[in-house]
Amino acid sequence: MPIDAAKALAAEPRTGEISWGTKDVLLYHLGIGAGTPATDPGELRYTLESRLHVLPSFATVAGGGEPGVIGGLSMPGVEVELSRVLHGGQSLTLHRPLPAEGRATATHRVAAVYDKGKAAVLVLRTDVADADGPLWTNDAQIYVRGEGGWGGDRGPSVRREAPTGEPDRTAERTVRDDQALLYRLSGDFNPLHADPEFARKAGFERPVLHGLCTYGITLKAVVDTLLGGDVTRVRAYTTRFAGVVYPGETLRIRMWEGRDDSQVSVTVSAVERDDAPVLTDTVVHLS
Repeated sequence: MPIDAAKALAAEPRTGEISWGTKDVLLYHLGIGAGTPATDPGELRYTLESRLHVLPSFATVAGGGEPGVIGGLSMPGVEVELSRVLHGGQSLTLHRPLPAEGRATATHRVAAVYDKGKAAVLVLRTDVADADGPLWTNDAQIYVRGEGGWGGDRGPSVRREAPTGEPDRTAERTVRDDQALLYRLSGDFNPLHADPEFARKAGFERPVLHGLCTYGITLKAVVDTLLGGDVTRVRAYTTRFAGVVYPGETLRIRMWEGRDDSQVSVTVSAVERDDAPVLTDTVVHLS
């Protein structure tokens, strides 16, 4: 079996130093569509270093975003073809607001391996801390098609009850044709997002947008629409990637506020494909 669950779980964590600066934050913000219109004061807090606020989802790419989907496939006990891999979900917990510049220690490990029958699911965990203590924890759920069926633990259900009633707010965001080409400069160079031939081999009609780019676009919409741009109120953010996004499409982002203002439930769909689901089971937890 290409995935040896016992070996992957028993492997020593990988620890390395990461760093990032203002330029990395600005590039990430541009990669998720910030800066339109360019002179809007609300956008300048993402694109002008003298006013810079760091969107918490930057944590998914800080220091190059390793191990990420590609880096995680080099962990002990894991040997699979990249074309069979999909990023299934993402969870981010913030221990404190992210600085615009930093140096920290990142510890990576395989936190879980689940047998879903027709696929295996790897949970890749990254804990990041600097001299002042923990900064964030990232969990990436990676689906590997065709690698399940060995009789292992199926894992917990991550499905949430869908929001009901009319959303409190709805926002639409158009994905630029070159959005994936710009976003990949933050560190995820998976050819699925740029190479038409590779995308066809993986079963897609053309390159698709990074799931984490949609993840960032969505969080920015929530922060701008409901939080008045206050990035420091975000404490955690989780989602399941339910479908692909093609560059050039429009995202419809529906938001339901919790009764105590401690969380926002979100769904995201592709407008041009009859509201095909893109992100589901999505929750932003707030302070």
